[in-house]
Parts: sequence; C-alpha cells; structure tokens
Amino acid sequence: MEKLLFRSTNHQAPLASFREVLLRGQAPDYGLYVPVSFPVLTPEEMASFSSASYANIATVVLRKFLQGEMEEQVLEKIAGESYNFDVPLIEVENGLYLLRLDRGPTASFKDFAARMMARLMHYFAARENRRLTVLVATSGDTGGAVAAAFYGLENVSVVVLFPEQEVTSRQRRQMTTLGRNILAVAVRGKFDDCQALVKQAFNDPKLAGLNLTSANSINFGRLLPQAVYYFYAWSRVAGDGVVFSVPSGNFGNLCGGVLARKMGLPVRRFVVAVNENDEFPRFLKTGHYQPVVPSRQCSSNAMNVGHPSNLARLVDWYGGWLTDERDEQGRVLRQGCLKKPPDMEKMRADFLSFSISEAEVDETITSVYRRYGLVLEPHGAVAFRAAQKADLSGPLVVLETADPAKFPEKIRALLGLDPPLPPALLGLEDRPEVYETIPAEYSRLVSLLQRFSSP
Repeated sequence: MEKLLFRSTNHQAPLASFREVLLRGQAPDYGLYVPVSFPVLTPEEMASFSSASYANIATVVLRKFLQGEMEEQVLEKIAGESYNFDVPLIEVENGLYLLRLDRGPTASFKDFAARMMARLMHYFAARENRRLTVLVATSGDTGGAVAAAFYGLENVSVVVLFPEQEVTSRQRRQMTTLGRNILAVAVRGKFDDCQALVKQAFNDPKLAGLNLTSANSINFGRLLPQAVYYFYAWSRVAGDGVVFSVPSGNFGNLCGGVLARKMGLPVRRFVVAVNENDEFPRFLKTGHYQPVVPSRQCSSNAMNVGHPSNLARLVDWYGGWLTDERDEQGRVLRQGCLKKPPDMEKMRADFLSFSISEAEVDETITSVYRRYGLVLEPHGAVAFRAAQKADLSGPLVVLETADPAKFPEKIRALLGLDPPLPPALLGLEDRPEVYETIPAEYSRLVSLLQRFSSP
C-alpha cells in the first residue's frame, strides 16, 4: 500500500510521510503539514460505527493515514490502550446533544489526542532508537494532557510552556507535580508568546541534536485523533447532516472536525464558538484577517488565543495562504499575513462563528444548570451559547471539553456548589510542585532546553 504524503501550507518544504510529520512536528519552512490528498471512508465503514466501540472507530479512521507505516494489530492495541474511558453523549433536549470529552485521565478533551499521539511517537522513536524532546505550549488543558500521556516514557523528554498568570491552579498542578521526564515552565507573557517561542525553536539549527517535536495541534499527529470523536458522535445521533458547535482557541478542535468532513462525514455546518478573542468571526465577516494582540484573558482560558496556528490549515483547505512574516533567524515580524485569500463564500457557507462575552458565559452556565441540571464549564458554555445563537435545526452536538471541577471558583460563584472532583484531580493540592519561570525571551528557552534534554 502506497504511503500517504503531506505537504506544507507554506509550499516550500519537501513532501513527507506520516512518520516524518509526526516526529518533526512543524515543516522546515514554518508551515503546517496537511495531507496531499484525503482518504475517504466507505459507506460500509461508516455504517459499522453505530455498533462499534470508540477504540474500534479510532482504528478504522487512523489506519487510513497509517497504511504502510504500521501494522493494523499494533494500531488496534494502541487505540485500545488510549481509549479505555467513557465518552458520554447526552441528549439535552430533542435534537440537542452534549458530547462529554472530559472523562479521560486528565479530565480534558486533549486526552483524546495526547494519549494516541504519545503512543504513536513512542512506537516510531523506539523503532529508530531515537530520543525525542517534545516541546509544547499550552493555554490551559494541553499541558496536563500531554504531560500525563508522555509521563515515564523512555527516550522522551517533555517541556511544557504555559502563561504564568493564565492557567488555573488545578491546570498548573497537572503539569508541575509529575517530574521525571516532564519539565513545566511558566512564561511571563501570554499564550501567543509561548507559541511563538515553540515555533522558533523547531527550526533553530542549534537545537537540531535535540530531535525536537511538537505535541501541540500544529503537529498533524495531534490533530488527526481529534477527527475521531466527530465520527463517534455522528454514529450515536439520529439523522445525517449533523451540526457541531465547537469551542475554538488554537483551532485544532475545529480542524479535526473539518478533517472528518473531508474523510466523508456528512457534517452540515460547524458553529465556530470563540470567546472574546474574536479574530475569526471578524475574518468571516470582512475577509480581512487581523490577529488580536495581545490576546484577551477570559475564563475559557484554553481559548485565549489571538492568532490561532491552525487557521493556516483552515485557510489552506479553502484555497488560500495564511502565514507569518519572519526574519532570517525565524523571528516573527508580523503575524497572520494573508498572502492569498481563501474562498470566503464557501467558508461562510460551512461555518457560523460567534464571539461569546464573559457575561454571556456566566449567564449560560447559570441558565443551563437551572433548566437542565447540567453543570457546564466556561469552554462548554461558550459552545452552548454559540449553538443557541446559531439557531439551527438538529441534530446539533455541542462539544464540552473540560470537567467543571477544573474551574471551581467560577462554578462556586455562579451556582453555589462545588463540582465533584473526577479521579484525575484527586490529591493534586497535596503534591509538591516543581517548575521553572522564564521571561518570554528565546535565549532563555534555548538554555533551558539544552540543559533539560541532555542525556
């Protein structure tokens, strides 16, 4: 079977295999890897999903990209190990569903991608006897999910950058209480600063010996597993033409859904739900892209992204070209340069996007609890309110991406109750924290990486 190949959104990098894309993370021309062509699931394969487990659905979807790279028995084993938890789909009312993606080991939807990605990386790195350094920026839940997924794996070191003032205590502790092969780093800045440092490091020749790779959704290997839960939700609801309301920050979640659609999933429309970082709804309306700098701080902190990396993929898939302007050293001079506009009419037909204010988040958490007895956290509340604004007929699936217990202060203030702690969060407050703090300066990151990644 011929291997699937990938190209860069910046059009200046050689084609690469899935294994190369997974272990490299970002293309050498600073673009993001996308498939040259999209494998499509047969109607028979999709029909089988209605009675299949989540792990079995994942095996069918991922093997389309891994044919010729990995034996199916190995993939089946990895999928079974990765997805050994429940994925509840709750019908809130007729035609309106809530997909709970918060039942994994770190109580976040990031578990779906991080656990699969960690095992795939470990498999390929071990086969080549390579030591990897996974470098990742997080605005909230990615850090904890990645740290847990890679914790204790041989030949893999993990460095997680997070904005010092913009994660909750529980989110921080999921990164800072592990140790061993995990190093958490607080950056005095915003998530976009963390993300810029990570991107610069990937193409720094001084760091070539560290075998740097990414566990952010800039890595297609992180993005691909996120397509699976769209197939899973579709298989459990009645009727084709499903609508998904997707809480969106760095747009990896949304791109996972678009990828599923390109593989044959009959998605009628996506509701792109953002917080007060409203660059995407403005882009859809005007056709002009302007990042939010600095990004706005909201309680839905995993969405506090003023310039989503994965927007480059989305624009590419609609015929355009979005990139950052850089100097010869790879430093970003200007973010979000639209070199070629995408098909905006097609994008407007496929996406509705709404920016949800903090006041609307609070009102949604309160009203949904009073009406349905459901406790939403801020990210789910953004998606729920956006779905209400879209006012589309069902089936409509709202993605809930984190356990409310990660936001106890917000829930307590609004509802007067303490959300029960899932197993993933029990005992966190009792564990000692170890992490480093650096300014948003590239030289400091280089020094830290060279010290931590040494054998």
